[in-house]
Amino acid sequence: PEFLKTPEDQIGISGGVASFVCQATGDPRPRITWMKKGKKVSSQRFEVIEFDDGSGSVLRIQPLRVHRDEAIYECTATNSVGEINTSAKLTVLEGK
Repeated sequence: PEFLKTPEDQIGISGGVASFVCQATGDPRPRITWMKKGKKVSSQRFEVIEFDDGSGSVLRIQPLRVHRDEAIYECTATNSVGEINTSAKLTVLEGK
């Protein structure tokens, strides 16, 4: 697989929202998964929105929590040929 779009580092504010975008291509078509600290992301505040054509997804985190969400988020694109990884950092600032 290869990435068409990789997530960028984000700075968010506590109580706000952050979004990461990851898109990949390959044959067979790769599957995108999101990880945080080596675990699949799963939380009620985490929403993964798949692209209609299945080529990628958006990881949306809301509302942001200062210490809990600050981390490196990894996007993995996997198919039967192999897998590739990319990552981005989320920094969360205290709201005023």
